[in-house]
Amino acid sequence: MSADLSAFNANWNYPTPTRFGVGRIKELPDACGELGITKPLLVTDAGLAKLPIVEQTVAVNQAAGLETTVFSDVKANPVGENVDAGVAAYRAAGCDGVISFGGGSGLDVGKAVALMVGQERPLWDFEDVGDNYARVNEAGVAPHLAVPTTSGTGSEVGRSSVITDAAEHKKKIIFHPLMLPARVICDPALTAALPPALTAGTGMDALSHNLEAYCTGFFHPMGDGIAVEGMRLVRSSLVRAFRDGSDLAARCEMMAASAMGATAFQKGLGAMHAIGHAVGARFDTHHGTTMACLMPYVLLFNRAAIEDKVARLAAYLEIGAPSFEAVVEWVLDLRETLGIPHTLADMGVGEEAVDMLAAQAVNDPTAPSNPVPLTEDKLKVLIGEALRGELG
Repeated sequence: MSADLSAFNANWNYPTPTRFGVGRIKELPDACGELGITKPLLVTDAGLAKLPIVEQTVAVNQAAGLETTVFSDVKANPVGENVDAGVAAYRAAGCDGVISFGGGSGLDVGKAVALMVGQERPLWDFEDVGDNYARVNEAGVAPHLAVPTTSGTGSEVGRSSVITDAAEHKKKIIFHPLMLPARVICDPALTAALPPALTAGTGMDALSHNLEAYCTGFFHPMGDGIAVEGMRLVRSSLVRAFRDGSDLAARCEMMAASAMGATAFQKGLGAMHAIGHAVGARFDTHHGTTMACLMPYVLLFNRAAIEDKVARLAAYLEIGAPSFEAVVEWVLDLRETLGIPHTLADMGVGEEAVDMLAAQAVNDPTAPSNPVPLTEDKLKVLIGEALRGELG
């Protein structure tokens, strides 16, 4: 018996107005109209631009009289030059708004383009350091909305973009409150054709956001509540979506879990992302797969600070005895089921990179919220364990 997908249809207003449900991409012209957008620039990645869902989405707008320009010069790990090219495309086409469409790369670049079209300063002047965000000319930010096509980053409900500074081989977080899309359309049917490997990697990214946010030491019970329910949805649906991409009920749950992770991690992240950003910038690895690879090593590294909290999580997830060990075993089993690499070495990282990765990770904006304080020496040990597969 097929699931009643109407149960998943909803309109949310937290953290931003969101239309959630199968088939709701047809409401894209209405969402554009609410923001006064008549000539949108649809920003997506090069791979997605070749697939029918982009053509079909543009057709929905064109039928409503919205002249839509597609920009797809976006790398899987986007770089600053992609944002610059998007701004140029926006201006050349005379656009008046942005649709960020795709996985994390398309969404992050689209949000950054919407920010930058009205700025005179360069992109890196808005890196999330101190009060750099105050430099933004808010009147110059273009109206924008987001349409996720994967269930991982949750960037559609975030106020920042992760962009690589190619000159420094460093991922940087660009932040401003107005980068939060003013409208979101979450249509889980757009994820149905996602291949199993990408379903796995993006789904583990959603898990990493919820898990790291939950484990940070900051007092934020609302964030914790969102995170634990997000992880329950991952437990319920990720393997189902991996094994059967047409399971739209599982796709609905994963898309919700993804948005929940990005909402919860306003509380903070930690060593998974600090190391993962460094690895991705240097080795161009898939972000979510990198998070999944690092996950058990970081959990064990943080054990002294999070053991009781993770035991409570095990009880909520109903994964056996309520213990720290139960969650680690669940993560290891889940990784194996999804075909996630067990070590950083399996992802192409060599021992010679340890010092460089540790030096970069300790300065990543996500490092300070790790529940165990991070130092360069501690990170060298942690990265070495992840390289060699040492689960102490």
